[in-house]
Amino acid sequence: MSELSRIGVAIEADLLEEFDHLIEDRGYPSRSEAFRDMIRAEIARAEVETDDDTEVVGTVTLVYSHSQRRLGDRLTAMQHEAHHAVIATLHVHLTHEYCMEVIVLRGPAGRVRSLADALIATKGVRHGRLTLTAADF
Repeated sequence: MSELSRIGVAIEADLLEEFDHLIEDRGYPSRSEAFRDMIRAEIARAEVETDDDTEVVGTVTLVYSHSQRRLGDRLTAMQHEAHHAVIATLHVHLTHEYCMEVIVLRGPAGRVRSLADALIATKGVRHGRLTLTAADF
């Protein structure tokens, strides 16, 4: 770990109180650790959003009706075509009608976003969301 630097931050009392409640609820041992975590998250988010070549890992979560004609087959075919990026898939039966798939992806941010967009935009997908983080570990 590199050398620590101390900084001062001016913040309104009401905002600090809300922050303290948030970090307590999340179990942070200190304000400093919470600030470091937030800064790392913002740096990773900015990198993932601005550089299509950044190596990322992430998940695409899809919710869809299993009775939609051949939708499951289309989603599976898309994943097979992108086998280089698809690490794993979890299929969950939510109700008698709806299923959820969580697809774990890895690769250059631009390619991963394109694949996720195509999966989410597939006719019959009711809801989809991509969550990414930089894979700089």
